[in-house]
Amino acid sequence: MAGGSGGGVTLRLPQPQFCILHGGILLFTATYIVEFPCLSCTYVPVEEVAKARVEGAEDDATFCTALKAENKEGILAKRVFLKIVGVLHDFNFWIVFEDVYAVCDSATLEHLKELSSKRKAIEESINESSFITEAIAKEMAGGLESRYEQDIHKIEQYLPLLEILFPYADATSTNNQMAQWTADLKIRWSSALSSSSFFNFKGPKFFQIGNLRFELGMTLFLCGGILRERALEVLSADLVQSATIFRQAAGIYHHLAHVVLPPLEPELPPEKPPEALAAVSTIMSLICLAEAQAVTIMKAEEKGTSSSLLTKLHHGVTLFLEEAIGVFYTVVRQCKDISSRLLDFISFCKCLHELKGQKYLAESLKASGQIGAAIGVLRSALNNVKKRIPGEEPWKCIYQKQIQEASEVLRKFVHENDFVWHEKIPSGDELPLPEGNKIVTFIPYSPKRWERQLTFKIQV
Repeated sequence: MAGGSGGGVTLRLPQPQFCILHGGILLFTATYIVEFPCLSCTYVPVEEVAKARVEGAEDDATFCTALKAENKEGILAKRVFLKIVGVLHDFNFWIVFEDVYAVCDSATLEHLKELSSKRKAIEESINESSFITEAIAKEMAGGLESRYEQDIHKIEQYLPLLEILFPYADATSTNNQMAQWTADLKIRWSSALSSSSFFNFKGPKFFQIGNLRFELGMTLFLCGGILRERALEVLSADLVQSATIFRQAAGIYHHLAHVVLPPLEPELPPEKPPEALAAVSTIMSLICLAEAQAVTIMKAEEKGTSSSLLTKLHHGVTLFLEEAIGVFYTVVRQCKDISSRLLDFISFCKCLHELKGQKYLAESLKASGQIGAAIGVLRSALNNVKKRIPGEEPWKCIYQKQIQEASEVLRKFVHENDFVWHEKIPSGDELPLPEGNKIVTFIPYSPKRWERQLTFKIQV
């Protein structure tokens, strides 16, 4: 990365990972893994691929060949790919606020310098272009050891400074000079949810929008994504903390959907990142709430909660995801570029939680002496999920594992009924319908607001 003034800057959102099974509960990881059928690669050392590029492997075919090294699972880790692109292809300049906005006093100048410095720290960390050692990074973050916590700390230092500038630069309708200065910043972000970014081997697609509300929205979207990663990081150690962090992320996305992004949408160009739409933040908020409830289920299982309650909790997760699917279809009408992988992800998760919930419902019915109804519920659930088995990994493997577990429960129930109870097996409308309870809510996000007066050389 080269330093300079007055140029554009590129920040990349962490790429979403489509699924992970933890303790039998489907969760949604924060850095989506994207599957490339034409590639067979996982965790190729960055140095090896960088060397191939430097030595002339510039065409996609040669690049793909380089990426096939050390094949294990047939999945290209998108985060590694972005790191390669960041090292070799990102020759943009840092945003230097103080070189674009003309100020009247030293206090405003110092504020803009601090703003530039804080943003640069975020970009270096996200693009993995910083040369700071782990020990120094920990010290600068006040002793925080987690990389995700350090990134969140950087964003929390940047956002209040941006919030101070925001009212001045956001007054574009009455102040053409401020609007022009903001446009001159050339703020650019890549999209984690754009279909054109998923399959662009020469690097992610970037979107430039000359509006600080866009910068605020994308920074908050990034913060929500990192919070989700932090929630997964603490999952094995503290389920309660993990669920709380997921709820915090849901609160940030809710704030984006209802406060930050609606005023921006009329100003967006036809070519825009999905993350700039309020409805996409609504989808992300619902996914985070589904994640929080999935973690809550894990805690309930630890406590030996009854099957009847667990089935309601699982179906509560499906209610969150059903709502997210409905919102997704409204987004497609606004933004054709959003990746269908996100819809596949939500739909697959919903299907698997339905199966998990139906298995607990069957166990609850058997415990109450209704083994015939239990068999009917499991048969119906398995028939439905078998019709929707995805054809590609890792989803296919995950589906098969859950189907095998439910099939084994069904086999035991059928055997017991055949030799002991001889109950009639209901089907169709005779089957009991599951109930779903949504028990988690988002934690509201409240922006930190500092009192500072800024003065600019505005020509009247």
